[in-house]
Amino acid sequence: MRIALTGASGLVGRWIHRAAVQAGHQVTTLPGWRLGGVPGLTGCDALIHAAFQHAPGRYRGGEGADPEGFIRANLDGSLMLFRAARDQGVGRVIFLSSRAVHDGHPEGMALPDELSPLPTSLYGRVKADAEAALAAMSGPGFLTASLRPTGVYGPGLPQKWAGLIGDFLHGITPAPRVATELHGADLAQAVLLVLADPAMAGSYNASDLVLDRSDLLAEVARLTDCATPLPAPADAGALRRPLCARLQALGWRPGGMARLRRDLPEILGDLQP
Repeated sequence: MRIALTGASGLVGRWIHRAAVQAGHQVTTLPGWRLGGVPGLTGCDALIHAAFQHAPGRYRGGEGADPEGFIRANLDGSLMLFRAARDQGVGRVIFLSSRAVHDGHPEGMALPDELSPLPTSLYGRVKADAEAALAAMSGPGFLTASLRPTGVYGPGLPQKWAGLIGDFLHGITPAPRVATELHGADLAQAVLLVLADPAMAGSYNASDLVLDRSDLLAEVARLTDCATPLPAPADAGALRRPLCARLQALGWRPGGMARLRRDLPEILGDLQP
């Protein structure tokens, strides 16, 4: 399959690019294209849209002081891209959305795939609006889907835990926190499974670990002999937990804590000066 991939050098896109190439797909990263432009997609079988413009290291709140520019780039630019794909004969489009579309649901709630979005941030609203617009374009010969991943981790740079681990190794105990996490390789596998499904449609949750900072940093301490006190365990009862029934029905089996423990030494190596 010939796949056009946006955001191929980003935190999420680099994993998708690697997995697609390893699976034998021909991948074009659309050199020179930016959000708000119309790329040449003729001859592509599929588009995976993982590009997103935001303040460095920030997603919720990533609009900074320019919410109008944020909307123009990420919502208007995505819709322009989707229309270009449809008009140029691309048969399948996958959009990388976010679990942030569900931030307004009650604490402690399980989040099934079919749950309607209830965003509280501009980031979540832009993602939800792009999902809805893409789904409305779907029709014969133009299949669409959106994936809603939780926090994505894994070796390589950029590294989401760089600040957290760096502070811990320098003697700073962070505040307690628990979150849902997903390895980038498992997210990439999910994308390719959906892309290959003849019935791909709608939205898919993508989440794996419920990870407490105290457990992550305990592993860091074990590997580095760091003596910084660990944070107290956080209350996981308030966490909104995505259910991933649609991906599991396609055979998706993420790596869990075993994958984190395997890759944590490499993640630590990436953070060495």
